[in-house]
Amino acid sequence: MPILDTLRSDHPRLIALEPDLDRIRESIEMYPAARAVRDRLQKNAEEIISAPPVKHELIGPRLLGQSRLCLESVYTLALLYRLEGDERFAARAKKEILTAAACPDWNPSHFLDTAEMTHALAIGYDWLYGYLDDESRTAVSEAIVEKGIKPALKDYEDRIRWTVYQFNWSQVCNGGISIGALAIADEEPVLAERVLARSLVSIRGPMETYAPDGGWDEGPGYWHYATRYNVYMMAAIESALGSDFDLLRLPGFAVTGDFRVHFVGPTGRTFNYADADEEAAGAHEMFWLARKFDNPLYAWHQHQFLDDPDPFDLIWFEPEGRGPAETGFPLDAEYQNTGVTFMRSAWEDSDAVFVGFKGGDSRVSHSQLDLGTFVFDALGYRWATDLGKDDYNLPGYFGANRWDYYRMRTESHNTLLINDENQPPEAKAGISKFVSRPDRAFAIANLSDGYPMMSSVRRGVVLVDRTHLLVQDEVESGEPADVLWGMLTPGDVKLDGASAVLTQGDTHVMARILEPDGAVFETLDANPEPPQAQNPGITKLVVRLPGPITSERIAVVFTPYRSGEPISEFSEGIKPLSAWD
Repeated sequence: MPILDTLRSDHPRLIALEPDLDRIRESIEMYPAARAVRDRLQKNAEEIISAPPVKHELIGPRLLGQSRLCLESVYTLALLYRLEGDERFAARAKKEILTAAACPDWNPSHFLDTAEMTHALAIGYDWLYGYLDDESRTAVSEAIVEKGIKPALKDYEDRIRWTVYQFNWSQVCNGGISIGALAIADEEPVLAERVLARSLVSIRGPMETYAPDGGWDEGPGYWHYATRYNVYMMAAIESALGSDFDLLRLPGFAVTGDFRVHFVGPTGRTFNYADADEEAAGAHEMFWLARKFDNPLYAWHQHQFLDDPDPFDLIWFEPEGRGPAETGFPLDAEYQNTGVTFMRSAWEDSDAVFVGFKGGDSRVSHSQLDLGTFVFDALGYRWATDLGKDDYNLPGYFGANRWDYYRMRTESHNTLLINDENQPPEAKAGISKFVSRPDRAFAIANLSDGYPMMSSVRRGVVLVDRTHLLVQDEVESGEPADVLWGMLTPGDVKLDGASAVLTQGDTHVMARILEPDGAVFETLDANPEPPQAQNPGITKLVVRLPGPITSERIAVVFTPYRSGEPISEFSEGIKPLSAWD
């Protein structure tokens, strides 16, 4: 059956239909949280009205900043116009999409830019269809076709990377272009059918990577980017065509919201591997996932992030949520295919202990050379941190120079640096063992692939009594090797041989080297040469071994405590990783 046989004939047909507006108005009337989102969006809309419209301005190779500005403006203005009838918002949205339509192109060489701009104009065309005059409709629909649809079809035919690979570009590009095709399907049914036929096949690849458990290799930042566009596409196809084409049955997608819940620590910071930011922003797709898969935990989670709302927080607003304590959500999780584990002492407690630990695959898009890294939160602070991404416009950031930049290199991560060499960019590390019990949780990763100069490298992390974090490494080599244990911390560091005290506010972490004898803590500078990003307030805490080794076990334990309170005793002996149970 042709894809467009079930196309909704009228506008609006994309994502938020007319009956949805009644539900949104009812939510605003009934729920203070929804009303607060609406009020913030109104404030944003007033600011947009007085701001200049989108312009054809590239930063580096990207028009993406302008595409996103256009998309945010159109959603905010058009939604409020539909809800409240204020024609000032409609007029300003019309100006935005007509200005974008008049741009010479939408930078198809960096197709994310084109996809997001196509998305913006499609929503403007569909949601403002009754407001636009014939001339404006023609200008916008022709721009969608000429600057979005046709370049996409060429990329599909040429099998450009985003059309065949399993990474965030696929969801963003397929999603934006699909929404564009659905918007103008009446006017250009043949082109729209061709695009949708290609995109429905192309999107399967990245959606299959959520299997089996919802994990995402590209880290928390790109989980949000990829997943929200996946949701935009699914929501638009369902609203316009009445079907999800069985895509939502693909394993893993229904539970990928679990991954989001787990990767946000009690301090509101993420385990930000793979070019991700540390601070957790909202993820409005969690409301859609909550409704679609009847999971009130996802709604509860998104309610924690409504201080800086998105229009979709209103469109998909879910009033009813249930927290992890109420739903019995597990404290710990292993994402086997992704090679990431999460462990914590409690939910819904900002002082809880939290550890994110990864093996992973350094060949994945946006990966850094960080096999074995971890983050550590306790008592409301992050103690072991990941620096995240650097400026994407640095020369060769995604090319030949990537592994020269400090934040990409092994030395800037909370792992081992051996012979002062980077881990190989093609290295992988699986989680070989994961155990979750009431009194403890631990994970062990085989890092040997990341250190080809060694015969074996294994790391285990364990939460003992849900209080102490023990990081234990076992390294073996046929030839003597220089091994440096490293961790980046925002805490003030006071050294005392084999112990160190980290301090933030009135809270502390006691760090102790349990093995080997003779090892001591030192600190190193964590700031690379400009123009790379600087890292003020960050110290690199290292374990300095007595000399080169051929076989060694390094065991470091961290115990959080408050000023004036006793330090909990760590009384366990050190066992080989092979004996952990």
